[in-house]
Amino acid sequence: MTDNWPLIASAPGTPACGPPSFEPERGWWVTRHADVRAALTDPAFQVPAVDTGPPGTLAWLRATVSRFSPPRRHAERRAVAVSALAGLDPDDLRQDAARLTVAVLDRAGDRVDVMRELARPVPLRALADRLGFADPAAAGTAVAVVAAAYNPGVDPALTARADRAVTALLALAPQGPPEVRANLIGLLVQACDATAGLIGAATHHLLPPAAPRPPATARTADLLAEVLRLDPPVRATRRVTVHEVRLGGQDLPAGSLVLLRFDAANRDPQAFTEPAAFQPGRPGAGLLTFGTGERGCPGDRHALALASGVLDVLRERCRRDPTPVCHEPHPTLRVPTSLEVNVR
Repeated sequence: MTDNWPLIASAPGTPACGPPSFEPERGWWVTRHADVRAALTDPAFQVPAVDTGPPGTLAWLRATVSRFSPPRRHAERRAVAVSALAGLDPDDLRQDAARLTVAVLDRAGDRVDVMRELARPVPLRALADRLGFADPAAAGTAVAVVAAAYNPGVDPALTARADRAVTALLALAPQGPPEVRANLIGLLVQACDATAGLIGAATHHLLPPAAPRPPATARTADLLAEVLRLDPPVRATRRVTVHEVRLGGQDLPAGSLVLLRFDAANRDPQAFTEPAAFQPGRPGAGLLTFGTGERGCPGDRHALALASGVLDVLRERCRRDPTPVCHEPHPTLRVPTSLEVNVR
């Protein structure tokens, strides 16, 4: 700790900032803040296409949500999510998450695994409830199953479980056209691992054993912003070039696979003064963890509110267990497998 703030080292595998680089086995990596931002806002870089499947399956869900939609369908599908979130007050979500967290801690005894009991279940239940799902707890459980198989190429057994979970979620979702219900489910899936990873990272970095609390003047939102910058739950996102394009002094051919590295860009010394320092409320070039441009996360304020509700209670009532933290194996996400805290 320095001045009561954590020193957060780069996660293993985080590349240094530099010009776009290419290797045949992995494609292009983009690491500088300005280059990542440029790619996120340039229509030459598009989200890779996904295959669809029969209605009500995981493949159908992926092909129907705005996240993976082609440009011609993206705006209308994104509008479904934006409209649904516009009716939700982030402060209500924060209070819901805090209330649910208190309830878990009250019945937990002297120890609780944040990742199993709080980081996924609480935000998902709070958000599903506000979105109008019939059984928020059951919806949260089903969403976690879908999220585990959301990226193409997973074990077929996980995909089969996810197919059943999508069917269950469609039955729990508010009445409406299938495409609308799919995009409401998509909001929950997007919130699942990313919000859990943020809560896990914040718990790990901000609740060290027997350490003094951060100053009360630091807003939880500012603390979370620095955790998002230095230990982002979403480390990277993929794009593909639809035509030849120049980025960061490099010429990328059409059809190039591109990995935009948020973890590196968020530590770019050209964008952030003292990039390794934990500075709540810092000015700067802006976080890229939520993306930007027309495909930026539509629920960033809501995700921060949900995480704030959980973290506020944890900071008040818990201290972290000193055991090392391991993370789930994933190419672009960073989510702790477990993280125990002592409850006071």
